[in-house]
Amino acid sequence: MSRDASVLHVVQITDCHLGASPGTTLLNMDTDASLAAVIDLIRRQRRACDLLLATGDLSDHGSVAAYRRLREHTQAFGAARWLPGNHDNAITLRETLAGDERGLRVFRSQHWQVVMLDSSVPLQVGGYLADTELQALRECLRESPLHTVVAVHHPVVDVGCAWLDQQQVANADAFWALVGQFPQVRAVLCGHVHQPLDVMHQGVRVLCTPSTAWQFAANSVGYQVDDLAPGYRWLQLHADGRIDTGVERIDAGLFQPDVLSTGY
Repeated sequence: MSRDASVLHVVQITDCHLGASPGTTLLNMDTDASLAAVIDLIRRQRRACDLLLATGDLSDHGSVAAYRRLREHTQAFGAARWLPGNHDNAITLRETLAGDERGLRVFRSQHWQVVMLDSSVPLQVGGYLADTELQALRECLRESPLHTVVAVHHPVVDVGCAWLDQQQVANADAFWALVGQFPQVRAVLCGHVHQPLDVMHQGVRVLCTPSTAWQFAANSVGYQVDDLAPGYRWLQLHADGRIDTGVERIDAGLFQPDVLSTGY
């Protein structure tokens, strides 16, 4: 079967939490090894990949070495865009990606655009979209009528975990007020919560994605680690604005996180 060239094939990885050196473990997880396993799964399952999105907490402590290793892990893919999360150092990430398309805000194809927003706040766990980020989004939407996916690290809706819902984008109302002015926005793609989500809000699909490392338990009141396997999200973006998407995970049992952890 021939490939439909009008479909944009996108893969999202998120919350890699790579350490400063290979083999660093967090919650009993070798985060380089789990990322490598997820990347291997993507390469086996998604031979058609037009764009790879890496949506924050790429490094656990904003390490240049971690960003360089992530680039090596994902070198085989074509176009890519990265954005920072609360565990990243946004300045270090930008400097590391200077002159690299991974650091660009926008990706455009024939029918779609993807806009990357930085919701990280220095020394804060929760998210916030600065006026400059909201203005950049406004300009991208004014410039192009293309179907649009907005990618941001922190979620912009409740995910059903009381402790994580306190960490979403604090000014999500301002974000949604802006998005409501532009009907071409089809989806918002988030990380941070280490679990999948697929809901509609104001007519826009909101998607969250498993971490390439450990997972957080769904519907938990307080901090709780799950034993689900690392994974990624795939998206097929159609010319008419439709979105097909799903989550895939590596084989269960390959990595065993510390489910009794009380923090990291």
